[in-house]
Amino acid sequence: MMPVPTLRRDLVEAAHVLSRLGLVTAYGHVSARAGASMLITPAADLATVTEATIVDVPLEASSLPTAAPAEAWAHLAIYRARPDAESIARAQPASAFAAAATTTSLAPLHGQAAWLGESIPVYDSAHLLRSADLAERAARSLPTGDALLLRGNGALTLGATPGVAVARMWLLSAACDACLATQAAGQVKPLTVEEIASWRAVRDELLPRLWQHLRRRGTREPSAGDEL
Repeated sequence: MMPVPTLRRDLVEAAHVLSRLGLVTAYGHVSARAGASMLITPAADLATVTEATIVDVPLEASSLPTAAPAEAWAHLAIYRARPDAESIARAQPASAFAAAATTTSLAPLHGQAAWLGESIPVYDSAHLLRSADLAERAARSLPTGDALLLRGNGALTLGATPGVAVARMWLLSAACDACLATQAAGQVKPLTVEEIASWRAVRDELLPRLWQHLRRRGTREPSAGDEL
């Protein structure tokens, strides 16, 4: 387990990048497992998060601290159900809303999408996950894999670190874009089981590199040539 100060720093950076990439507006959160607790960004615009505002929540909590986002229940439910989950990102990419309204699961159409799972399930409820019961129902939709679309309610992605969870959220947005773009094309050819396995075999090597790329994009100061 990473030291808590390192986790706090990484959560703040991941939150800021998630915001600057346009994957959240005023809503969204990032968390990390920290022993018997989780650390989670507060109920606030992710662009404003600081290390001091990160909230500590016991994994077996029966109520949430005042500063925690109400949907922290979704993070707790996944950590309880998935011992392999180390970090979680919660966001609302516009393409996720559209894709989740058209299908019950998303098949990978390109190699990097396979880093989200063999397929991406859609939890068929638009209710906010603001109770332990609702959150546990959603978590049961993700017994394996690292991404869950929530119909009418955005998405959740998992990662070995907060940054990798954010990288997966970016990939999920791209996968939803690809799904929507191909719907009018007629017959679509998804990846085969063997192709998916070959891409998933290298995810631990290549996903951190994607995070470093997104991190540079998400922390770069605007230049004079950028559009206003």
